[in-house]
Amino acid sequence: MHHHPLVSVVIPMYQSEATIQRALTSVVRQTYRPMEVILVNDGSTDASVSQAESYMASHQEEQLSFQLLDQANGGASKARNTAMRQASGRYIALLDADDEWVPDKIAQQIAILEAQPSIDFLGTTRNGERWTRWFFKKFDRLTDISARLLLYKTFFATPTVIFKRSVLSTVGYFDEQQYHSEDANYWIRICKDHHCVLLNESLVLTGGGKPHIGHSGLSSDIRAMAAGEIKNMALGYRLGIVGRLEYLLLLFYCKMKYFRRILVVKSRKK
Repeated sequence: MHHHPLVSVVIPMYQSEATIQRALTSVVRQTYRPMEVILVNDGSTDASVSQAESYMASHQEEQLSFQLLDQANGGASKARNTAMRQASGRYIALLDADDEWVPDKIAQQIAILEAQPSIDFLGTTRNGERWTRWFFKKFDRLTDISARLLLYKTFFATPTVIFKRSVLSTVGYFDEQQYHSEDANYWIRICKDHHCVLLNESLVLTGGGKPHIGHSGLSSDIRAMAAGEIKNMALGYRLGIVGRLEYLLLLFYCKMKYFRRILVVKSRKK
């Protein structure tokens, strides 16, 4: 690869004093350059800002720049949108302040995106996951993911995702009024009219490797998460991704997932 396009790394930060330096270290250790890192402090009242500032001051280099923006607390979607509006890279990569990338994460994704320009959006797996099959869907190293499939399961975790900045001009930004499953809402809107692919390799450690459901963070609010998923299913119906009958089946499927999650969380507490 002779040309190295700029990657804009977007990181929302809220009460992240214990984790932000680890997240930034995982960016600095990337084998890929150039990158610009845009952090948005979402109204933190702890030492997140000072931790980020001291780290950035000691890690300046020619092909790695940092910006730290500040806003009143408005949620992760608003913080990501603020950063994405400032992004100047050909690609935007998302990372959360309590997650970490493996060192060649961006290099692997850029190699694929540059070799296959039809791909607009590329996620990976995380925490050691590897998919072989999900019901009737078979997974290869690179697997197309449709908006319809995302209505059943969110295969993309936010810090695994990189996409072309040009997507913003057609899809827009995160829904700042949705606080649960807001990432899936955005992926559905993107994948409806863009080529979205899963790289079936685990290149991200999320939440220190904790289980995805029922622990700290937004995913711990199971009832609200189910409400967010139902909103996304309504979005899929409204956009014509599924018809009325499949929409009703999706609502039933969502209720079954909700009860299963309750049982899983209760079993962990025993």
